[in-house]
Amino acid sequence: MSDAPAEEQPHKILDESVPTTGIEAEENKAADEFAAKKSPDGKLQMYIKVRSPFRSYYDGEAFSISGENATGPFDILPQHHNFISLLNACELIIRSQKGEQKIQIAGGLMHVKANQVIVFLDV
Repeated sequence: MSDAPAEEQPHKILDESVPTTGIEAEENKAADEFAAKKSPDGKLQMYIKVRSPFRSYYDGEAFSISGENATGPFDILPQHHNFISLLNACELIIRSQKGEQKIQIAGGLMHVKANQVIVFLDV
């Protein structure tokens, strides 16, 4: 054996990702699919669904949605963080390539996740 000190090898990080469970992998895949959606003119879009138990008011891509909760008016844009809120009676405004669509509501629940907005009315 030699008395010379051993040379230290620099550590290489091959993959910094953290292993995910099957559910997390599916959520990440869904998030990637929705995050990449753009309109033909290059604007980011998100998927919005507004429905009551017996009627669908909106189901499609849009640039933003505006509503009102207990703290006041707010907007949701593409790539918004996860969010859930009770909605006050207000006018929901959905902005898409087709223009603005206004929906008068008496209240509801809004859930935002993975570039999807789902609004449940009359619940």
